[in-house]
Amino acid sequence: MIEDTLNKIEAKIRTAETVPDERKTELVQLLNTLKAEVGELSKTHGESAESIAAFTEVSAHEATRAHQNPRLLELSLEGLSSSAKGFEETHPRLVQIVNAISSTLANLGI
Repeated sequence: MIEDTLNKIEAKIRTAETVPDERKTELVQLLNTLKAEVGELSKTHGESAESIAAFTEVSAHEATRAHQNPRLLELSLEGLSSSAKGFEETHPRLVQIVNAISSTLANLGI
């Protein structure tokens, strides 16, 4: 399920007309790293891994919409960041990737 969600996100990013090609490449690379990190997390914290994947999907959706709603993007990114909180010590790479994805998606609206 998590893998399916992340694959959907990747497909959405690749086909998003509102995202420059260099950002698409950056986001796909980050997603590939996130897949590995979430895969590891899901072994011990399945619900948390699902939340991270779900908030990533919502955030990607809001960031790639043709007519963005800045408040919805902000809320989705807050949810994404919150879903990874608490894993700084046990999964620091996961938190780094989530923060990088959040930052990249937030900057798409500029």
